[in-house]
Amino acid sequence: MGLLHSLYLYVTAADSPPSSPSAFPPLAVPPSSRLAVTLNSRPVPMGDARSLWSSAHRSPHFLLSPCGQEVTRSPAELSSDGVRAEAGVRSGLHIWEVVWSPEHRGSHAVLGLSRKDCPLQASGYNVLVGGDSQSWGWELKTNQLWHGGQTLGRYPGNRRRDSSSQSSLKETETPLLIPERVLLVLDADAGTLGFVVDGSFLGIAFQELPRGAELYPAVSSVRGGASIRLRYLNGTTRDPPALMALCGLSIRQFLGQQRQNQMDKLPLPPALQHYLLISH
Repeated sequence: MGLLHSLYLYVTAADSPPSSPSAFPPLAVPPSSRLAVTLNSRPVPMGDARSLWSSAHRSPHFLLSPCGQEVTRSPAELSSDGVRAEAGVRSGLHIWEVVWSPEHRGSHAVLGLSRKDCPLQASGYNVLVGGDSQSWGWELKTNQLWHGGQTLGRYPGNRRRDSSSQSSLKETETPLLIPERVLLVLDADAGTLGFVVDGSFLGIAFQELPRGAELYPAVSSVRGGASIRLRYLNGTTRDPPALMALCGLSIRQFLGQQRQNQMDKLPLPPALQHYLLISH
């Protein structure tokens, strides 16, 4: 439970507590030490260039806010519309936060990644991100993964089934309600994409992403009035975490969720206490 508590703390630091009770902790997959340390690191300052939606690479039906971090889809019939981030990445481990209210999603609400040439507008109501070979998407209403215009199965895919219980089977087949805040986790070095929901890392959704290709966070929607906010949180290189960072993570896990404000009471040298306070 230690890692789950640490991930919970990181996500709830964004001023919005997770839904209670949450269906996601039982589905959590233990993250690598590299990901756990990155999730528990202090977010980069607001205004980072990687937090911006692209002013050029978006459907004309998506309006960009003055700050560049939020887009709103204008009402448009029989149109599927997308937008990608201004800045892409080719290497490293990176985490973005996407805020998208469930009330403003409708059908075909997709979050994921795209390459530079992914289509961002199409006629009709379709899955756009994940609708071709240049993008990978998670459809939030149905929980289905999309790539190359095909569904690849439901995510997360580790839900337990009890064949002796019809209610359990029905519950398993019912899509999970994805809350408004989702963390997108791209490991460009490993070629994988995963997601964190309610403080729980749900495992790898896509693998074998093209190595060295520039990849961008992207969304697509058919809902008029849908507002979607992007923020780059943190990233790291392919190097393993520093020993000090791993020690800090272990201490936070030991303290647990309720005692994070008591680090100054630990019998530790002042320099180490200071590091724990400024690094989280």
